[in-house]
Amino acid sequence: QVQLVESGGDLVQAGGSLRLSCVASGSIVSINVMGWYRQAPGKQLEMVAKASSAPLTTYGDSVKGRFTISRDDAKNTVYLQMNSLKPEDTAVYCCKAGGLKGQVGTRGTDYWGQGTQVTVSS
Repeated sequence: QVQLVESGGDLVQAGGSLRLSCVASGSIVSINVMGWYRQAPGKQLEMVAKASSAPLTTYGDSVKGRFTISRDDAKNTVYLQMNSLKPEDTAVYCCKAGGLKGQVGTRGTDYWGQGTQVTVSS
């Protein structure tokens, strides 16, 4: 059984920094895309950043220049370095492993973590 566990969420003042981590565990051969999404109360789920195995990174417009995504495939881990945080960054941040293969030759499956809360005070 594959599990994704996020950590690093916290309460921080505006202008501060946080680093989120997400570790995927279980039977894993490869992960196509690892990414971070967030959802604030009353708002839709938003793509924050994602990193493919190409490697290729993509960022949401609201975080470009402030957030950096990186992945360590040897550890099945993806990180999100968040700098210059703003109150509007407050949300639950969830990790997604897209196209995860548990065995060679099988189709990839998407998995989600439970999320970690990030709160930015003004």
